[in-house]
Amino acid sequence: MKDWWQSKFPQGRQTIVIIDANGYPVKIAYGEKGTGKPIILLHGLASWSYNWRHSIESLSQHYRVVCFDAKGFGFSEKPISRPEKHGHQVIELERIIQATCEQPPVIVAESLGALAALALSVKKPQLIARLVVINAPIFAEDLPSWVMSLIAQVPLEIIQKIDAQRLAYWLAPLVREMIANERRNVLFDPTTLTQEDIYWITYPFIEIPGTLVKIAEDLKIAIQEIRNFQANQPNMLSYIQNNLSQIKFPTLILWSEQDRWFPPIHGEKLHQLIPNSRFQIIPNCNHDALAEAFEAINLAILEFLQDTAYSGK
Repeated sequence: MKDWWQSKFPQGRQTIVIIDANGYPVKIAYGEKGTGKPIILLHGLASWSYNWRHSIESLSQHYRVVCFDAKGFGFSEKPISRPEKHGHQVIELERIIQATCEQPPVIVAESLGALAALALSVKKPQLIARLVVINAPIFAEDLPSWVMSLIAQVPLEIIQKIDAQRLAYWLAPLVREMIANERRNVLFDPTTLTQEDIYWITYPFIEIPGTLVKIAEDLKIAIQEIRNFQANQPNMLSYIQNNLSQIKFPTLILWSEQDRWFPPIHGEKLHQLIPNSRFQIIPNCNHDALAEAFEAINLAILEFLQDTAYSGK
């Protein structure tokens, strides 16, 4: 099958080196297309740049699009010998922006990536020109699926052994079907998931060691954040929620009408807390809106940037 990066980006897959939240250099995989002002696309948990497959071409006709795999996901480096810090995604997003953009970009982020983008918007607003968030888990009260909860409860040592023995590789057909079923559960129309989608969505799990360990680490961090939130202990969720009013630049909040993980009322509440924001519900899509409502999402992003005078070329 043709290399996905080569099919989407003129220079294919590129790499940059950033210093991660632990102070170590890590290689980040990314692709870029188009010219003009920058847009950075940020995927969610257990995903990679492939999630933006339907948006790159449309947005790059007007802007310079930079699409990257977060540390540990997709084709980016997976440092599995040292524990992750809470909030590491925010620190690393900041450093990726600094490494790829000469001016504040538009951040377009989905799901857990949207949470990291909101956190950076609160902490370092000078780094961002505009913000678009899609189905952000900002008011989540638990992990949204039983599979995530199960992985979060398994001791990390067991996950590391499973990954080290490459069980996902040897059991590839089963792994593909399990992950495909999870993806179908977050689609309004499950029949839109193609065999090519399944191949590329599952590719890092099967072909790139360390992927499962990284997902498990971030799920454990997420569930601890939720527990701290419920116990009124210091946590990133509370910090972001309490400081959303500090986000002054134009913000677009997009939400799937049939999101089974995070209901649209969460988007309405987020809109009320960010002063210079607009809120739009995207019909006929579940949590994975980028897969089945990409035309509506791309149009909403371009109209928002035009309305807020963020010219591309």
